[in-house]
Amino acid sequence: MQKTPVTAIIVGAGHRALVYSELAKTNPELLKIVGVADPNPIRRKHCKEYFDFSDDMCFHSAQELAEKGRLADAIINGTMDEQHLETSIPLLNAGYDMLLEKPFAINEEEMRQIVECAKKNNSKVMICHVLRYTPFYYSIKERIASGEIGDILNIQTCEHVSYHHLSTSYIRGKWANSDKCHTTMLLAKCCHDIDLMMWFMSETKPVSISSFGSKYQFKPENAPKEAGTICMKDCPLVDECVYSTKRLYIDHPDRWAFYVWDALEDIENPTIDDKIALMKSDSPYARCIYKCDNNVVDHQSVLVNFANGATGTHNMVGGSSQSLRKIHIIGTKGEIYGNFEEQKFYVSKINPSPDAHNEECDIEEVDLNVSGDMVGAYGGHGGGDERLSADFVKFVTDEKPSLACTSIFDSVAGHLCVYLADKSREENGKPFEVNL
Repeated sequence: MQKTPVTAIIVGAGHRALVYSELAKTNPELLKIVGVADPNPIRRKHCKEYFDFSDDMCFHSAQELAEKGRLADAIINGTMDEQHLETSIPLLNAGYDMLLEKPFAINEEEMRQIVECAKKNNSKVMICHVLRYTPFYYSIKERIASGEIGDILNIQTCEHVSYHHLSTSYIRGKWANSDKCHTTMLLAKCCHDIDLMMWFMSETKPVSISSFGSKYQFKPENAPKEAGTICMKDCPLVDECVYSTKRLYIDHPDRWAFYVWDALEDIENPTIDDKIALMKSDSPYARCIYKCDNNVVDHQSVLVNFANGATGTHNMVGGSSQSLRKIHIIGTKGEIYGNFEEQKFYVSKINPSPDAHNEECDIEEVDLNVSGDMVGAYGGHGGGDERLSADFVKFVTDEKPSLACTSIFDSVAGHLCVYLADKSREENGKPFEVNL
């Protein structure tokens, strides 16, 4: 039984790392944050004050931290995707266990380097596939694991990325251009979904992948003729366009605050006038949606063939009116289908008896909208964030983790499927074999 909290150092004090570290505040008996490594002095100062540790536990980089040897039990690595290799390798070699944000590598070569380093050092590395920890997906996994719907024949997942999320993160924001962020849309946004597919299909392995997709909507030739280049500076459509920065960010200043107002973090309490000034500047978030340097797809479809003959599909569509994740799993004895946003799924089982539901099946509704209980008590990502952090503590202390726990070795199949899906998309749907 764990008696003292796991000590951890934040590397890359961005939004995700701070979310996972919040467990140290809500459950200090489980986790204690004792240091930070980040090149940004403002973020270092914020972490030091928030988690109450000394100046000598503030570091400029992962490399500087690694040179000091092992100063804590674990690392919470929330650096940008393309920095995972350069930050993880020296810290794993220094003897740390690690909670590592997804995607844990930007390509197959880097993925295998990090996996081999973890194996060589006998490191406990857990990947932040947080959707596994939500009551919605966790409950579905329990039903599958119990054999309730038999063997899976087909699994269908879809993710609709809302227009304001797509525009903020994947057209104007950090993950808009793969030459800069080194990740594709599928890798950055949907490695969650492909991981879920692999998790639900864990009794078999993927053997081949095919995929199609393109940048369909957001390109210069689709811009209205009168459109400007900076919405709030030179565009006459600023009050009409649904993608206007005024409508997305000034009318809703708190919705994507962590990303959009990042350039104002040196101002303690930025005013609306400060934000309007930023939206009239050269901030990447101020640009016309059709005149950015984005090159990632805004829709993509993936087809997976499994070793036992089962199949799976995932469809990502960006620019929808609202965010949506749906799933439909068909087995030999029944099926499970549901809507993540509604926190509700249905289990439908074959029943040919006369008193069965119409079309000879029994349907059970599973409603997980229990206020303040399952979802509300566990924070963001539909109830997954703090549950993941708590499971990481169990993982590194050799307690039995949950069914959702994703070691780096469990995450390889999903990542490899994403890399191959993008390769297939680039070659017009050509199928590729999955070599695990």
